[in-house]
Amino acid sequence: MTVIERVRAGDADGVARELAGLSPAQRRECIPELKEVRREVDEEPWLKRDVVQALMVAGAGCHTATAAAAWLCGGPWSRQDDSWDQPALLTVIEDRPPQWRSTLVAALARRRATSWGSKAYLLVEHLVRTTGCEVPTTDGFATRWFLGRTWTYSSHRNAITVATGATLWERLSDDPFVPLLTPRLFDLDEIGSILDGPSNERYPDDWWPTCLIRLAEQGALDRGELIDRCLARLAQGGRTGDQRGFLKLLQTFALTTEERTARARNYLALLDALPFVAAHAQQVLAELDEAGLLPPGLLAEAAAVVLLRTEKKLVRAQLGWLDAAARRDPARSGEVVLAAAHAFSHPDAELQGRALQVTARHLPAAGAAVLPQLREAAELLNPAHAARAGELLGGEPPAPAGAYRELLPPVPPPAPAPGPLESPEEVAEELGAVLAGDPDPTAFERVLDGLVRHAHRDRPALTQALEPVLRAHEWRGTHPVADCTPRAVLHVALAAAGRATPDPLRGGWSTVFGNALASRLEEAADQIRSGRTPFLLATPTSATGALDAATLVDRLATHEAAGLEPGPADLSQALLRTAPTKDAEVSAAADRLGSPAGQRAARWLRSGGLPAQPSTRRRFTPGRGFNDVGGVYDFEDLLLTVVDQPGAGAAEQRDGADDRLAPDFAALVGPLVHSGPRTARYRYRTPTRHWLATLPHHREELAARMLDTFAHTEGRGTALLLPHLVEADGPAGPAVHLALGYGLGARWPEDRTAAVDALLLLAARGDLDGPLLGRELAELLLIGAVKANRLTDALRSAAATGAYGTVWSVLAGALPQLLAPAPFRAAGELLAVAVDCVRRSGARGPIAEVSAAAERGGSNRVVKEARVLREVLAGAPAEG
Repeated sequence: MTVIERVRAGDADGVARELAGLSPAQRRECIPELKEVRREVDEEPWLKRDVVQALMVAGAGCHTATAAAAWLCGGPWSRQDDSWDQPALLTVIEDRPPQWRSTLVAALARRRATSWGSKAYLLVEHLVRTTGCEVPTTDGFATRWFLGRTWTYSSHRNAITVATGATLWERLSDDPFVPLLTPRLFDLDEIGSILDGPSNERYPDDWWPTCLIRLAEQGALDRGELIDRCLARLAQGGRTGDQRGFLKLLQTFALTTEERTARARNYLALLDALPFVAAHAQQVLAELDEAGLLPPGLLAEAAAVVLLRTEKKLVRAQLGWLDAAARRDPARSGEVVLAAAHAFSHPDAELQGRALQVTARHLPAAGAAVLPQLREAAELLNPAHAARAGELLGGEPPAPAGAYRELLPPVPPPAPAPGPLESPEEVAEELGAVLAGDPDPTAFERVLDGLVRHAHRDRPALTQALEPVLRAHEWRGTHPVADCTPRAVLHVALAAAGRATPDPLRGGWSTVFGNALASRLEEAADQIRSGRTPFLLATPTSATGALDAATLVDRLATHEAAGLEPGPADLSQALLRTAPTKDAEVSAAADRLGSPAGQRAARWLRSGGLPAQPSTRRRFTPGRGFNDVGGVYDFEDLLLTVVDQPGAGAAEQRDGADDRLAPDFAALVGPLVHSGPRTARYRYRTPTRHWLATLPHHREELAARMLDTFAHTEGRGTALLLPHLVEADGPAGPAVHLALGYGLGARWPEDRTAAVDALLLLAARGDLDGPLLGRELAELLLIGAVKANRLTDALRSAAATGAYGTVWSVLAGALPQLLAPAPFRAAGELLAVAVDCVRRSGARGPIAEVSAAAERGGSNRVVKEARVLREVLAGAPAEG
């Protein structure tokens, strides 16, 4: 048998035997046929595993070293780690000359770190050791070396073990790679977690930090270099887990006083790092200062960095350090008060007050020379501290402010969607972008329309253009427990190319949005097979997903002229995207349509389209239950505020005609009732902008159906949709305001920022109900659905944009519930934000619950801030 016959038979060992008798020229002659076999198996590599592995062996034996590396790393086998553990592959590679193997090692070592598997690394390190070539120091090789030493890789079929020893220390103590690869540790992405696991201080022989220190003690590594590299890595920043590992390494080194003193500026650079790293650096610098070893000027530099951070614990610690420094040495009082003044611009009024206290305590020793700079800094103080700062620092009182003007962002007009894709090549290019994860619904809609449009115009040309994209993207249908997503447009592309289209499009946990999308895709594929549909009706004319009424009428007229009736899913989606029009010419043109679809559209436009539906909010506990695949939902301790809707009546008949939407689209606006564990499924379905584009004129219905996911405030990324939700049309009722409230209390800063943008945009559009949002926020705080510190951060950020009146309207709605009958324990910071908003906006008028809280005994922050708020609402310049 020939090499190719052995490959097609899936006989890897036979391939190795055949290659042994071939000359280099004969091997090169096999390459074109090998590429052809590879193209054949690329579509379904999991069904031809033996052939794939034989191909891997044959390619390694027939190519040059560099080309062999590309072959090994680029085929379907590259993701199958066991394919690298073939005796036949090792036999073929070891049969090549040493120089060939060394070149192969260098080429393989250049792979990305994420592309390596443990068996691939074993093969490469084995070749490094047996050829005596230069040890690679690339990111990929170094990363796999660290992982291999941590967990001990071994090959089962080739009997290759590159590191022996029961513990990490035993594996490292006689490893010749240590001096070369250990310094690379500090350059690799996301490697820090290894330093803090899998063992810890209780198992020093299996813990990287202690092993590295031992290696430094033995002279195999340089202690000073390791410390410097560790400090530099921490200064670069990174993910929390990664940084914790490097900080643990630094702490394990237990630097001496001399080592810390020599690196004081390195520690200074860490004050801008992650909070726990900055806290360590701050402690080290404060100890050096207490010992009199801190270089001159570093105290002021440290304060300039830390006092503008948002972490209150760090700011308080820095103010305490400044206070202690001036107490120890009054001669430093001038430096201290000027450093403390950096906190005058901090967004938290309480911390501003603490800084003012430090200034007041040490100003007599500082002298009058610092007053001009302090007065300039004091201009940034919250108005609540203005009187105190004036008494302390003197100078001219601030000029009376002019009439307050609320600053809200301009409302951008909806961006028009681009026109249809003009060629099959454009369709293929845009399809590749969508399949690669393009989140833009406009791009998806153009691709879907383009597939139908160009399959109708010139299907062979479209098939040819799609071929490279279909080779690069594999699809096996929607997972049984997944939702249909825009990536399923590949189903339509396969239909356009005349290929089999894997089912199903709907998973067992499909949402109503996923079902509607699946219905459109199934219908589009059928329309392509029939070859009669020239284009889709529902392709939006706006980036929001909206469809212009005149455009819909024109499209229907074109279908009618061709004697075609649009698909029910396409027509239903088009109607849901079209708002009624006041243009008499468009209405008249719609009335002239004679087809059933045309008459339906005319009635839709004439009757006002889909009516808005009322929303009913209530508390809801999902409870406990089983899903369709045996998993357990357990939300017995979870309390949500949700919205139920009775259904918009979209399925009803009008004027005696059948105007019912297709079932999957009627479900989008049908009854919504939170009734048990099944409702909680949406918490595990990530909404996308494609959902929003389904109902662009009905944001309340959208918010109600997405609310469970917004309520998952510990998740990441969902609140990024809030600005797009607000840009949609339609009433903004309890569901929209609840979604906004959950977003303002989200865990991740970027989610809260998006919620702030949505809040300001909703206000700018005139659709914000401040008291309603305030009441919802109070409810969410009281049931523990959001945390007060996160919500305070978001509202303070919104106010800082100049929207003090808007934020006050929200807080004025929230405070009565938070203060009565007993004050919410974390209401103090919200009251402080309220004081700032009232002072700046000039709002007036008593709030009974605020006045009652101000009359309570004690001096906790809630009572203190309530007293200040009561006074400023009465128009008095009360002190905070």
